[in-house]
Amino acid sequence: MADVIDAAQERADLILESQIQAARISTAGASSMYCLDCDRPIPEERRAALPGVELCVYCKEISELNAKHYRDSK
Repeated sequence: MADVIDAAQERADLILESQIQAARISTAGASSMYCLDCDRPIPEERRAALPGVELCVYCKEISELNAKHYRDSK
């Protein structure tokens, strides 16, 4: 019985690791020079800290607040 549980745990670990790798690959693209929402320049420090960033801090905060608002209202 323990062998079946061990095999299931190993499979779950492999699936989780592959999902983590897929998430890391998809988010590490080239950063935008300008915000996609407001067209303001994105500071070099932000682009260096967050590879693949597409929004300025202000627009990202608004986006997260809107997402939280809609998520909480359901």
